[in-house]
Amino acid sequence: MEEKEDRPFAAGSSATRIYCIIGDPVSHSLSPGMQNAAFAALGLNNCTYIAFRVPAGELKESIESLRSINIAGFNVTIPHKVEVMKYLDELDATAKKAGAVNTVNNINGVLRGYNTDMHGFIEPLRKRRVNLEGMTVLLLGAGGAARAIVAALSDEKKKIGKLIIANRGLKRAEELAGRARESGLDCQVVALDDVMQVSPGADLIVNSTSLGLKNEQSPIDADHIKKGSLVYDIVYRPVVTDLIEQAKFAEAQVVYGYEMLVEQGAKAFEIWTGLPAPRDAMKKNLLGIFGEPE
Repeated sequence: MEEKEDRPFAAGSSATRIYCIIGDPVSHSLSPGMQNAAFAALGLNNCTYIAFRVPAGELKESIESLRSINIAGFNVTIPHKVEVMKYLDELDATAKKAGAVNTVNNINGVLRGYNTDMHGFIEPLRKRRVNLEGMTVLLLGAGGAARAIVAALSDEKKKIGKLIIANRGLKRAEELAGRARESGLDCQVVALDDVMQVSPGADLIVNSTSLGLKNEQSPIDADHIKKGSLVYDIVYRPVVTDLIEQAKFAEAQVVYGYEMLVEQGAKAFEIWTGLPAPRDAMKKNLLGIFGEPE
């Protein structure tokens, strides 16, 4: 865990502190509402959080611009979680472990990268007291979020039985599989088009891709999801993606993307401020947008 001195924050300061999220797309992000609700809940009226669209190819210039305005901190989303590491001054142990960054803190002009997706992913499973030991886990995607998920799984004391990575690009999947094996996980790779050949044997299915963000059809239908298994979609808007619908039809348990969003956001808030995150206020802000899922 980070030392408190790594998270300087003058709660009584009147100077405006600006935070943001960068990515592309970013207009769908619920982080601004969630983080601003957290600031309001703790009376941090000098803090504000906004969204910036940063297209691929403009990341370096955008980081320089954030430096120039003395940004207090920022989140990073698709497609920049890996690329952004090149432009930071320091990396926390979580970022090194995951090989990806989703949270950056400005510590007296030094930009330090963290990965709160690891905590965000695993915490909903811990709250459900899911025993991962011996499980076959099917992971869709091989990007920055997938890296954090692999790192989180490898950190658990009770090891999963097997990890299967399904991705459109096999080269990227093989690279992530290599990281997984180095972390002690038994791992294999399949093409995303062939995912339903392996999905019936999965105890836990995790979607770490953006599939579902635009209401796309799930790559796995209900007939290829094991009854009683667990399906976890990190896409949080819409809250009920087609994959979640298919999981319900298959009588599988589900974990919603907003649960990971709250937990990774709460951890980022704590890194920035050094204060306990008001999780109830953050969750209330999200559920007030799309309602409690059934």
